Amino acid sequence: MDQSPAERSAAAGAAFAVAAYGIWGVAPLYFRWLDDVGAWQIVAHRVLWTALLLPPILWVTGSLPRLRALCADRRRLAGLLVTGVLIGGNWSLFIYAVLAERVIEASLGYFINPLVSLLLGVFLLGERPNPLQWCAVALAAVGVANELVSFGSLPLLALALAFSFGFYGLLRKRLDVDSFTGLTVESWLLLPIALGYLLLNGQAGHDAFTRSAGDALALMLAGPVTMVPLLCFSAAALRLRLGTLGFFQYIAPTLTFLLAIGVFGEPFLPAQLFTFVPIWAALALFTFAALRERSRGTRPLPTGAST
Repeated sequence: MDQSPAERSAAAGAAFAVAAYGIWGVAPLYFRWLDDVGAWQIVAHRVLWTALLLPPILWVTGSLPRLRALCADRRRLAGLLVTGVLIGGNWSLFIYAVLAERVIEASLGYFINPLVSLLLGVFLLGERPNPLQWCAVALAAVGVANELVSFGSLPLLALALAFSFGFYGLLRKRLDVDSFTGLTVESWLLLPIALGYLLLNGQAGHDAFTRSAGDALALMLAGPVTMVPLLCFSAAALRLRLGTLGFFQYIAPTLTFLLAIGVFGEPFLPAQLFTFVPIWAALALFTFAALRERSRGTRPLPTGAST
C-alpha cells in the first residue's frame, strides 16, 4: 500500500531523528578514541572545525542573509556569546566524563535534562506544569537524593551537564535563532579562545594535530561529529511535530548508558539502580504527560538537540 506524502515525510523525519540521537548516543566512542589528546584540545578542535565547516553549509542552503542579519544584531550576538560559553562548557564536561570513565554519570545528566528544562520553564518563564509533570520531577529528585544517601555526594557532573544544556536550550529559545546560524556564530565567538589555546599548547609541545596524519584526521573529524547529527536533527524537526521529536531524545542517553556498561566496562553498582530507576520512571511519566497534552491539542513539552 502506497504511503501518502505526509506519511513518507513523517517516516523520513523519524529516520533522521533516530540518526541524530543515535550519533549523539555513540559519540563517546569517538572521544574515547582520542583519549590521549585531552578534553580541552578536543573541544578546541571541535570549535575550530565547526567554525570552518558550517559557513559552506549556510551558503549551500541559502542561509547567509540570516547570518549577516544576525551579525548586525548586537543584542542577539551578546546572547550567543553566553550560549557559546554554555555549550562549550557542556562539550568540555561531556568529553571529560568520557575520558575520565564517568560515562554512566554523563548519561544520567542527559536523562535528567528534560526535567531540568521543565523546571527552568517554571521558574524563569512562568510555565505551569500539570500534576503528572510535577510527579515526574519528584521521582527524579528521589533518584538524585539516592546518590547523596548512598554515596555521600551529589552527582555534580550529571547535574552540571543537565543544567548547562538546560540553560543553553532556554536561552537559545529566547534568542529565536535557527540551529545552524546560531552554532556558526557561537563557534566564531569561541574561535579566538580555541585558537589561543591550540597555539599555547603547540608551543608547549603538546599539539596532537601535528603528531601524525592519522591524529590530524581524527581531530578534523570533530567538525563532522558535531554537524552531521545536527543536520539530521534539523531535517527531523522540519518533518515532525516538536512533541513527537521529543520522544526520540532518550535514544542518546540510553545508548551512552549501554556503551558505558557493555563496551567501556564501567561498574554499575546495585545502589545505582535506586538512582536510575526513579529517573527512568520519571521519564516514562513525563512521556505519558506529553502524549496526553498532545492528544488534547495543547502545547507540546520542550525538547532540544543534544551535544
